[in-house]
Amino acid sequence: MGKVTGFLEIDRQVAKYQPASDRIRHFREFTIPMSEPEVQKQAARCMDCGIPYCHGPTGCPVHNQIPDWNDLVYNGNWDEAIRNLHSTNNFPEFTGRVCPAPCEEACTLNLEDAPVAIKTVEQAIADKAYEMGYIVPQPAVTKTGKKVAVIGSGPAGMAAAQQMARAGHEVHVYERESKPGGLLRYGIPDFKMEKNFIDRRVEQMKGEGVTFHCGVNIGVDLPVEQLIDGHDAVLYCGGSETPRNAGIPGVEFAGVHDAMPYLVQQNRRVGRENIDSTGWPSAPILAGGKHIVVVGGGDTASDCVGTAFRQGAVKVTQLDIRPQPPEKEDKLAVWPFWATKMRTSSSQAEGAIREFQVATLEFVGDEDGNLIGVKCCQVDDRRKPIAGTEFIIKADLAFIAIGFSGPFTDSVLKDLGDKLTLNTDRRGSTNVVANDRDYKTSVDKFWTAGDVRRGQSLVVWAIREGRQAARAIDEALMGSTILPR
Repeated sequence: MGKVTGFLEIDRQVAKYQPASDRIRHFREFTIPMSEPEVQKQAARCMDCGIPYCHGPTGCPVHNQIPDWNDLVYNGNWDEAIRNLHSTNNFPEFTGRVCPAPCEEACTLNLEDAPVAIKTVEQAIADKAYEMGYIVPQPAVTKTGKKVAVIGSGPAGMAAAQQMARAGHEVHVYERESKPGGLLRYGIPDFKMEKNFIDRRVEQMKGEGVTFHCGVNIGVDLPVEQLIDGHDAVLYCGGSETPRNAGIPGVEFAGVHDAMPYLVQQNRRVGRENIDSTGWPSAPILAGGKHIVVVGGGDTASDCVGTAFRQGAVKVTQLDIRPQPPEKEDKLAVWPFWATKMRTSSSQAEGAIREFQVATLEFVGDEDGNLIGVKCCQVDDRRKPIAGTEFIIKADLAFIAIGFSGPFTDSVLKDLGDKLTLNTDRRGSTNVVANDRDYKTSVDKFWTAGDVRRGQSLVVWAIREGRQAARAIDEALMGSTILPR
């Protein structure tokens, strides 16, 4: 814990943002870092709550030891704080920026709507550690002679690769895109996380013996069987990238796009890469001077909103089929779990018009096949259209952001054919079957972890699965393991 009476004496504070009018003019991060004394004061608010739900299964998927490093920050021991944080989380600078912080929802002080600013402190620890030179390569002292391949360099693949390299294995990471990072690099906008943080981790991992092979689409450029034959183990950490089928008439009109190609293109522009990308349409998609409609209410939809504003959109409307949630939750009914309540993302706060309990009936086009509007209607509590409530929103561009149904099927899944057991859930998502104990698939020497196994999820869950899969592989190869679960 931090200061014994800190939670009584110190108000909750989090890092502030640049004004919306300023931040929409660039794609850089816009969070204004707190000073070291301010961060220490926030860490001091961590109380001796008896049962710290923040780092249990309800709060943190990787089980960060939050009270411990809050106490270390409060006492100015930043070196030990980053060691403690790294013991459970390979990339706290990622999660400190893009995690929705279920730990704060589970904080005991959230019963009073004033949880400890855990996410702010976590990011500060990682940034301070880089500033002080605490984060350096940690190569294994002894090599095992085992060779492991990792398919995909998103958070699951990177976490697994780092853990296995530190266990002494020779690790090769294969990435379809031109740079490592997966959807961390190409799916998450730079205004939420700049990509130099990924580059720094990649350099650290190279120093630990990890070899990255970019621009290699496994199952297309290199057969999966060849990879399996050439390694003692293969871990598949592909992302959940196939857009869920919306089933909305009019998707063929020019101007209607799935969300991910739009986000990938802009991330490649910011990274000064060619916008052509494997698996995604390459025709430029730009929102400047246009009326935009975003279908969906999640994080991906919000990322489209923020990107559109930065490209110069005239108006952005976001459609959510769910009813508008209450401003506050019933604490005694839901705490310490994630609550359904009104939340406004930084992108939405930049001027988006939000329509709740609205269904998208069809995309409307002109005689030339160009999108001119989105036909909508209000729905009842069962999401059924209410007759007579139809209306049309003017739109030059529309983005469908209603989730993902699984990995691309034209590479690894296609190459392995009927050898790989797949599971289709009630929403139609197709995932590779493997449990969360040994992460083994139906194919010999082939493991899987991350979104390709559990379905679309958070970065922090990907890191957890990558770490656990690394431990399972190390144990299978060596008979025992010292890697943490």
